[in-house]
Amino acid sequence: MRTMSRRDETLAIFEAALGAADPQRSVKRVLRRDGDVLTLRQAGDDVRIDLGEVDRLLVVGCGKAGAPMSRAVEELTADRISFGIVAVKYGHTLPEELSPAHIRIVEAGHPEPDAEGMRHAREVAQVLEGASERDLVIALISGGGSAIWPLPVPPITLEEKTELTRQLLASGADIHEINVVRKHVSSIKAGLAARLAYPARVLVLLISDVIGDRLDSIASGPFAPDTTTFGEALEIVERYGLGTEIPVSIQYHLWNGMAGKVPETPKPGDVVFDRVTHSICASNAQALEAARLEAEARGLWTEVIEGPIDGDVREGARGFCERLKQLAKQAPERGVCLIGGGETTVKLGSSSGKGGRNQEFALAGAFEIEGQERLTVLSCGTDGNDGPTDAAGAVVDGGTIDRCRSLDLDPQRALEGHDAYPLFEASGDLVKPGPSNSMVRDIMIGIVA
Repeated sequence: MRTMSRRDETLAIFEAALGAADPQRSVKRVLRRDGDVLTLRQAGDDVRIDLGEVDRLLVVGCGKAGAPMSRAVEELTADRISFGIVAVKYGHTLPEELSPAHIRIVEAGHPEPDAEGMRHAREVAQVLEGASERDLVIALISGGGSAIWPLPVPPITLEEKTELTRQLLASGADIHEINVVRKHVSSIKAGLAARLAYPARVLVLLISDVIGDRLDSIASGPFAPDTTTFGEALEIVERYGLGTEIPVSIQYHLWNGMAGKVPETPKPGDVVFDRVTHSICASNAQALEAARLEAEARGLWTEVIEGPIDGDVREGARGFCERLKQLAKQAPERGVCLIGGGETTVKLGSSSGKGGRNQEFALAGAFEIEGQERLTVLSCGTDGNDGPTDAAGAVVDGGTIDRCRSLDLDPQRALEGHDAYPLFEASGDLVKPGPSNSMVRDIMIGIVA
């Protein structure tokens, strides 16, 4: 029989990680106001802006965390906002009584872009293009923004870019590779938003869903220098066998870029970045640290895995569970917690059911720890949505596989068919915290009782 207290303890550690990634609190940790002086904290020197010298304050943004980030900015600057529009994933708004009054929160498609997202991105591009040297732009960027701000380069259509995204997601390409390709068919990513906004002053506040917090990777870096090239984008689509499968207009655009017929994205040192400042408000590393502190407060000896858990989802689950089993042998009479973060990939075959990478990680992990009742494993997305489902992920233990079989469920078939959601829904192992309006990648937690 499953020990519920162990499951609850695992969930409590995950909730501590979510708390550290709360977008509203995170923005207020780095942005403050004293009279007319707005101060942005960053790794180097703080940036101070005298609002008395600003003609217009423009707030724009994209990503799953946009709504609570907007609320934090409005609480500090409501009297100065001239224009505000921030696009979020459908369902990631705030209750009406909490929604900002001076910044429009609009919704768009994710992970596949849609016409609403394109309309919002075009409006933002027009506003940025009209910004002057005495204007201040506050850009709120978070995970999911790459799909939520789709503005393909003409003549590429939204439908063609959507098909490109679908093909890349199904190919097994990781998020960095996907973004390299998408940013080279965009009119607003890869530093191009900074080019539009120049010479305005720009403060970019980010909730990072990227291990290492690379500015050019978070939402495809709309205000950040781009170090990738058309050549790399072509290499990626060919690596995954998509060179002749992606839409023809995109093939032509990438080849023209490779040949120098299309301007490259702005690189480090470009003048358009002279008045742009980035600040990371929350990240996966901060979430993992909060999880560690919570686990230790509960008396567990804790290890945080260095580096991201990425690549193939089943390989990631196998490596995580192997380390957990090693710790169980090393500390047979002690409670242990293993913590990791990252973003694995699922390569879909011809059979594709309902689930997401975290549910598949948990299901693969359940096989790895089968029969070892002391072990519990959780894998969840910090945005509260794993794939196209209403679950963040799942939590399993050494008895999960036997319990599923006792319910006449077939866990092996579910794993092979990428169909973990119905299985875990029936077994009661799904984790459904609801949308967190944040995104700092995935959290993996293992406990040895």
